[in-house]
Amino acid sequence: MDGNGRWAKAQRKLRIQGHREGAKNIRTLTTFASDLGIEILTLYAFSKENWSRPKAEVDLLMKLLKLYAIRERGLFMKNNVQMKVIGDLSQIPAFARKELDRTIELTSKNTGMILQLALNYGSRDEMVRATKKIAAEVAAGRLKPEEIDENRFADFLDTAHQPDPDLLIRTSGELRISNYLLWQCAYAEFYFTEKFWPEFTEKELMKAIEAYQKRERRFGGISSRKTMA
Repeated sequence: MDGNGRWAKAQRKLRIQGHREGAKNIRTLTTFASDLGIEILTLYAFSKENWSRPKAEVDLLMKLLKLYAIRERGLFMKNNVQMKVIGDLSQIPAFARKELDRTIELTSKNTGMILQLALNYGSRDEMVRATKKIAAEVAAGRLKPEEIDENRFADFLDTAHQPDPDLLIRTSGELRISNYLLWQCAYAEFYFTEKFWPEFTEKELMKAIEAYQKRERRFGGISSRKTMA
């Protein structure tokens, strides 16, 4: 969800106003994605590297996170949405973590779309944490090294027991994935748009989905489409 700050600058507004607009857009697109039948919507909300931003901005983002967790509970329950979080939550301030945990618990039995926030998340960090867990299992004798394969490794990631993403969308015109779901996106389709996140509307999401539907996913194989000699 990139471009909140640049959207605000273009509108001659404060950066935090861009983040507030971005949070509003999460509500809009969560509802829309749920109505479309999307099973899992994962949003990169705060990266491990985002702590390097000015303290005042980070503090406001954490307060906004708390307010979001409280404010959206009714919408999640109404739309049967289950909220989850991935990332290293140990650094998330207690006041925000408390409300996140409450919303996760309240929605845990919902059976509709999963809305998953990546918070204090970095894919390299995730893989290091997974490796440490595996090492502990091996040291304790509960796991043999020869039993470790790609599927077993994935069981120790934050996204354990979830399917890999089909489509990764990045807003704001940046052409990189910024340490996001590196393992999981091995065969995801990528879609980049110039739109900043606050202006990434339902129409823009449909453009991304329609572009995805036109692609052929080969997963390392050869094309199944007929060609003319």
